[in-house]
Amino acid sequence: MPINFKTKPGIVAYLTAGDPSLATTYDIALAAIDNGADVIELGVPFSDPLADGPVIQRASERAVARGVRLMDVLALAKELRTARPSCGLVIFSYLNPVVRMGIAGFCKAAAEAGADGVLLTDMIVEEAGEYLVEMKANQLAPIFLAAPTSPDARLKAIAENSKGFVYAISRVGITGTQTSVNSDAAQLVARLRAFTEPQKLPIAVGFGISNAEHVAAVGEFADAAIIGSALVALIEKTSPGEAAAAVGKFIAGLREWRA
Repeated sequence: MPINFKTKPGIVAYLTAGDPSLATTYDIALAAIDNGADVIELGVPFSDPLADGPVIQRASERAVARGVRLMDVLALAKELRTARPSCGLVIFSYLNPVVRMGIAGFCKAAAEAGADGVLLTDMIVEEAGEYLVEMKANQLAPIFLAAPTSPDARLKAIAENSKGFVYAISRVGITGTQTSVNSDAAQLVARLRAFTEPQKLPIAVGFGISNAEHVAAVGEFADAAIIGSALVALIEKTSPGEAAAAVGKFIAGLREWRA
């Protein structure tokens, strides 16, 4: 089932779980939800986050050093689901921690935690057979990444196998903030629409979205904007006691373009 975005564009907030602590991540997530985030992506810390830029790499390294693991993130997800039953909740991970746990066991645990969907950054749709079977069995929405370089045949496969939304990468490369929304993003979304329209599947744009102007630009052609590195950088430079308030203010500010 597609994840519901209450406004257009919706806001998807990525957080590295456990940075600076699991308790603080919980508070930050609540603040993000209460200030307008439609979906929380809980990032599972990983020791070798190759798809991420330096900001998220540092956050992941800090959380791993504190001993945060996949089961901790699932426990956090369960707490968030209890506290905010209607918020979209996605587990965001590299494949390795999931394989170590076992795909079937992970999907069952993610469903029991109350997750709506899962995004595995290095799980490609062409090799996702077992994963998709287990996701369907546990009524979880698989979310795949679509890149500007993907041929139409691959975009079609991604659209047909995604259920929550499609994550459209605004540019080729690693995560990180940028000064403007890459023109490749609009072209990619236009190509994806031909394949997502039959099931009314939303398209969210990420990689580099970092302010209200970017969100407004994304809203012209996509259903949601994904904010990651900008949030993680804000958390990095803010004291733990003030991080939730700072993130809440930041998320609220992303709607300023409507005024």
